[in-house]
Amino acid sequence: MIVGDLFRTAVVPGFESAPDIVSVEEERDLIARIDASPLEPFKFQGWLGKRLTASFGMRYDFERGRIEVADPMPDWLLPIRDRAAAFAGLVPDDIVQALLIRYDPGAGIGWHRDRPIYAHVVGISLGEPAVLRLRRRQGTSFQRASAPLAPRSIYHLAGEVRHDWEHSIVEMARARWSITFRTLVRSSREAA
Repeated sequence: MIVGDLFRTAVVPGFESAPDIVSVEEERDLIARIDASPLEPFKFQGWLGKRLTASFGMRYDFERGRIEVADPMPDWLLPIRDRAAAFAGLVPDDIVQALLIRYDPGAGIGWHRDRPIYAHVVGISLGEPAVLRLRRRQGTSFQRASAPLAPRSIYHLAGEVRHDWEHSIVEMARARWSITFRTLVRSSREAA
């Protein structure tokens, strides 16, 4: 279900979100499918994160510092990809990566920007509510903003918020799941 512009919110230019991109029943099914996926601890330069992940389509290998081909997106994920693409105004086939994440209690994600090879980032939040924290350096301090991520909501990072701001999610007290879809910038897509 795609929600109309009336319910979209923007806290920083290039950020938009909306509630209820999936139903409660779809959310339960997606969580079960994520849990049944080949999840592994997130690996970053010799460090293992608390969150569990699985990538489809393309994946970024943080140990080698490069993008690689991953298993194709499973059929069950394609209708959700198409819905996410419609929300973000993208062509579904331009979405080249799906990243499934399970945040167990105590897991979060630190301050970061997605790799520069990615253009659009579209996320769907499942399970527990979270807050997407945003910041960008201004002189010696940071400009900050935040956006609530309700269960079953969707968000899109593009333009300014995607390239000039970092984002993070604090450690969760309860389990949370997410699906993140990404497109490549044109030169990266041609190289891949």
